[in-house]
Amino acid sequence: MRIANHDGRLTMLTRHGAIDVARASDGLFDHRVEAIYDRWEEFVDWSRTCESDAPGHREHPIATVGPISPRPRQIFGIGLNYVDHAREAGSPLPEVPLIFTKFPSSIAGPDAVIELSGPSVDWEVELVVVIGREASNVSGSDAWSHVAGLTVGQDVSDRDVQLQGKTAQFSFGKSFANFAPIGPALVTPDEFDDPNELTLKCWIGDELMQDGTSSDLVFSVAELIEYISAKVTLFPGDLIFTGTPAGVGLGRTPQRYLADGDIITSEIGGIGTMTNKVTAPQRVTSRPAVDVGAL
Repeated sequence: MRIANHDGRLTMLTRHGAIDVARASDGLFDHRVEAIYDRWEEFVDWSRTCESDAPGHREHPIATVGPISPRPRQIFGIGLNYVDHAREAGSPLPEVPLIFTKFPSSIAGPDAVIELSGPSVDWEVELVVVIGREASNVSGSDAWSHVAGLTVGQDVSDRDVQLQGKTAQFSFGKSFANFAPIGPALVTPDEFDDPNELTLKCWIGDELMQDGTSSDLVFSVAELIEYISAKVTLFPGDLIFTGTPAGVGLGRTPQRYLADGDIITSEIGGIGTMTNKVTAPQRVTSRPAVDVGAL
């Protein structure tokens, strides 16, 4: 199954077209995408019986596409989780997952405009896990049963802010507005031949910057869920950004960062493609001071 956020409404994507879930279910399920994760198993059961070619259920294909989990309670990021990325960073492979968070206010849709926060904003294409069932102390063998699906993400990072000071501030440097675009759809694990072996690619303009496969993760999706859920509870709709392969701007010689007018294209096989335009900071026009005494 594939679902998406079209014009703020939960939408199933089928071979017959896009289906508005709230309308097709006669209101059984809410139109809000974020509401479905607390009823994920019930929704999956319903989707199997939904007449995808039923008259009146198909929606117009042109829509504004939003984030597939617009209001996650928690967003986890994993650092240095690809062997080649750890090497380009000059770091040893981590012995345990290196976890940081991204603030939910950074979430954006797959075509969001990314405004530069400074001169060192970097790209990182990532496979993103969306949790579909509460997970606490989950074993690796049971981890995938807690996954609603997978989507494409960009862990956009302001390297100057991230690495400023004696102690790195990963969460702060990676959480500016629109620094976590996700989409264009969520794809359930059963749709893949092997959800542990997906291709990830990222282009800046026409230049291919990243080309990897999720089989090269240091810690697999199942291992990440087992590790995180042993420490904190994962809730439906939560996101795990699983890490990025080599090819980021920070690891290049000379280093290269995003510039005004750049186009980031992020692609994961079997899921889809996101395209995000980069813009310079928007200047705020100041207003002249008001003479209070004249009022």
